[in-house]
Amino acid sequence: MSAAPEHGLEPRYQWPIPPAGGWTADDLDRIPGLPPHTELIDGSLVFVSPQRRFHTRTLWLLENSLLSQMPDGLDVDREMTIRIDRKNRPEPDLVVFRGEGDEDADPDPDQTWFRPEDIVLAVEVVSDDSVERDRDIKPRKYAAAGVRHFWRVEKEHGLPVVYSYELDPATHVYVPTGIHRERLELKEPFPIDIDLTAVNRRRPSQDG
Repeated sequence: MSAAPEHGLEPRYQWPIPPAGGWTADDLDRIPGLPPHTELIDGSLVFVSPQRRFHTRTLWLLENSLLSQMPDGLDVDREMTIRIDRKNRPEPDLVVFRGEGDEDADPDPDQTWFRPEDIVLAVEVVSDDSVERDRDIKPRKYAAAGVRHFWRVEKEHGLPVVYSYELDPATHVYVPTGIHRERLELKEPFPIDIDLTAVNRRRPSQDG
């Protein structure tokens, strides 16, 4: 069948056909034309829908708050995959990771993934199409890979609620450490204090 466009229309995108045994972590960087933020879960490609404003604003709040409070030697990135193994490269909404330790060292601008051992915190903001993945599948994979801290963020009455977890090193499963409404205060992985009601505030409040 001809792939030539008809009536001046562009040809339809040809979705990639998985090979026997499924896709691999390396394939994620090689397949042409994948939608942004495509993930690899158990050898299958996972596509995400366009995000709602709550999702964007929540990421903005958390990313900026983490950047302003994290100690030297740590950094934060948005929507970068974690290469867990050959068949899994999930993409958290935010990751806090260990830097190179050299303030003059520039990160690789072409980097597309992190190693699990470099991740200090993974954050998922739950969307309508990601409920099962964000509540069950991806946290289990992060924990099994040794990511020490995990936050799951849900929307409640228009505001973010953060469910925080820490890895039990003996069982490699996450243990809940709190449910945070209006304010997120934690001592680990570093002292954190975030006003969750500021999700729609574009500038920091000025006291006095």
